[in-house]
Amino acid sequence: MNPTIPREQVHQWSEECAAQGLAFQSVARRILEDQGRLSRFFKANIPTMPGQSGEVSLYLLSVVVRIFERAGGHLGRIGTKEIDAATRKIQGYAALLMPADEGFPNRVRNVDERSQPHILDEALHALFEREEKKEGEVEMPPEQAALVFLMLWAATEACNLAWQPPKQSEWSA
Repeated sequence: MNPTIPREQVHQWSEECAAQGLAFQSVARRILEDQGRLSRFFKANIPTMPGQSGEVSLYLLSVVVRIFERAGGHLGRIGTKEIDAATRKIQGYAALLMPADEGFPNRVRNVDERSQPHILDEALHALFEREEKKEGEVEMPPEQAALVFLMLWAATEACNLAWQPPKQSEWSA
């Protein structure tokens, strides 16, 4: 079982991705290319969304993968084995978590078997709980946000399966 990356560290790395703005696009493109199977899985299963919602979803996916990279160790290529295991796990909870109402984030947080819960909490915050929207940010309907979150959860689980954490790191000390 992999160690949990601390909340403060996850938040810091997430904010760093956001602060880079357009400069993060090249990092995101590399991440999505490096993890091609995960990207294809994500694109194939994400709901069709109007406007830039699909781009936002891919951005969030790249942030999830980037957090694992920043945590150190080795993030291997995510393959069918990891994706299938992650999907099975999430499907077991999906029906219990719906509907996509104001209680959705709390129902998710009550699931004890979440790998890397702080990464998932960042995604919940970005998709459901963020009150201060910046100019140009896309607002997703709750049903779409819930589906995107479930896909991000599956991606997080798959990344965690493919990740070998560092033997020693600043955050695990």
